[in-house]
Amino acid sequence: MEQMNGHKEAPRQICVGRIAAFTLAVMGLTSFVAVGAAGAVTSHATKSVTISTVKNSKLGTILVSGKTVYSLKASKAGCTGACTTIWPMVVLPNGVVKATAGKGVNASKLGSVSRAGGVRQVTYGGQALYWFSGDKAAGQANGNGVKDAFGTWSVVVTVKPVKSTSSGSGTTTTAGSSGGYGAY
Repeated sequence: MEQMNGHKEAPRQICVGRIAAFTLAVMGLTSFVAVGAAGAVTSHATKSVTISTVKNSKLGTILVSGKTVYSLKASKAGCTGACTTIWPMVVLPNGVVKATAGKGVNASKLGSVSRAGGVRQVTYGGQALYWFSGDKAAGQANGNGVKDAFGTWSVVVTVKPVKSTSSGSGTTTTAGSSGGYGAY
């Protein structure tokens, strides 16, 4: 009876082994196809980049494209190579030369500049735009005021925040408009 169990289990083990190998192969192939398909869908589905604004309580109205965008006041060199790992460039899809102006954005200030490899980086008012890897959502400004080997990073402010001042009889609010960039 043990011999019969041995024969019964041996084919079962082989069968289970073959099923496991087949499953892994299919999963690997499916993953490969999904990545390829996702890449193809993403590259074809993205026909433009939209730059819009959000309000940040400390900084005012700032530019975003999914996440907050920054400009660089460069020191000696611009942001290239390893810098773009921390500060990825806001780039346009192939064949597109200008970003789309979203809510609160002056379309005439949008443009682009050519980079190595035929990449076109989005600009606003002539300033190249970047994201910061430390931000996870639009409106976060964790990179504002950061100084590194490449220079000083600043959010792009389109309208300064509303400031409250108190006088003896009440509170007065003022809002400034800024076409400028960076922290102030």
